[in-house]
Amino acid sequence: MVKRAKGRQESGVVIKKLEELGQGMIREIDARKTPSFQTPLRSKGNVHYDEKLGCLHLGEKNETRSFVNVGQARKFMQTVAIANKCKKFLKEDAHTSIRGLFYQLKFSLGENLDEELFSEQSESNPLIEDLEVSLDVKREDLNLNTDRKGVVAGPLILRDKFGGEETRIDCRKQGRSGWMVPSDVDNGMEIEDLDADYVLVVEKDAMWQRLNEDKFWKKENCILITPKGQASRGCRRLISKLAAKKLPVIVFTDCDAWGWYIYWTIKTGSMNLAYLANDIATPSAKFVGVTMRDIKDYEFLGQMTIKAKEVDLKRAEEMMNYEWIARHPEWVEELKVVLKTKKKLEQDALQGPSLSFVGKYLKEKMEAKKFLP
Repeated sequence: MVKRAKGRQESGVVIKKLEELGQGMIREIDARKTPSFQTPLRSKGNVHYDEKLGCLHLGEKNETRSFVNVGQARKFMQTVAIANKCKKFLKEDAHTSIRGLFYQLKFSLGENLDEELFSEQSESNPLIEDLEVSLDVKREDLNLNTDRKGVVAGPLILRDKFGGEETRIDCRKQGRSGWMVPSDVDNGMEIEDLDADYVLVVEKDAMWQRLNEDKFWKKENCILITPKGQASRGCRRLISKLAAKKLPVIVFTDCDAWGWYIYWTIKTGSMNLAYLANDIATPSAKFVGVTMRDIKDYEFLGQMTIKAKEVDLKRAEEMMNYEWIARHPEWVEELKVVLKTKKKLEQDALQGPSLSFVGKYLKEKMEAKKFLP
């Protein structure tokens, strides 16, 4: 199992790791050995579920890239170029996106050479992930950002040190828009004050806006977060940090395999980011709805179902084969009902009786502790 240091890492520590990577290659050259780069294998076959921790993790399989191997030389050179450029960003205390990094390196072999170091961003992205897992850092520790995704409202105050300035962010005073979650919620960002009873994660932005307009977070004293679909790394990391403050995390999504999988990536991590699960998974998370059982408990929902598409059913079948889901009979039953009835239900359907009914639904289910594990 690959063990990772949790949380942020100082830029000096990350620079040292990058330098040690390069120095190791130089020692290999001095010893008349081929320089190499070793990284844990990030294939599906090397991803495992740790029942004790309640999240996914990488196994012990590794792969080694050698500079003199014709099939590996290009990737080896590209990886070294990315490491060198990230060291430069850290020393300059400058940030860019993973797209910006791609353009920084695209023609770095020289203007007079008819050869690109990178032809597509799809070449550079996996190599960034290789550096993350091999050096035990996050891309944010390398001063690389991704798109902001996720919105927060509620009794949470953050202190953000960025660009030479310090800003105090009060998530109770962000109006209708809320506070947009950045990709990095560790480096230079601290939780200054937190006075909430729990965290409610709402799949869709439109539903978050509905609850925000009703001041649900104020009435119920909770942190209201929407990942706006599948949760980004930054949003998942923030949820994990709030859970570490002993706040219960409750997730509210559509009643279909896609919505349910959003819940599971928050809870256990995802296969493609298994190497980050220690940072971004929240094993204590619980699911409040929407469920197929709700159709029996709330009669009007029987008229609100939608026909599931083949892609929905295929995803449900896949989820039944994931050991971390299949070990819960409650979830197996939910998935079986979807496959049998070929129906699904959106969280928006809870606005059928009235726009504010969704708040009543959430309160009723939480007070009765009608959660799925």
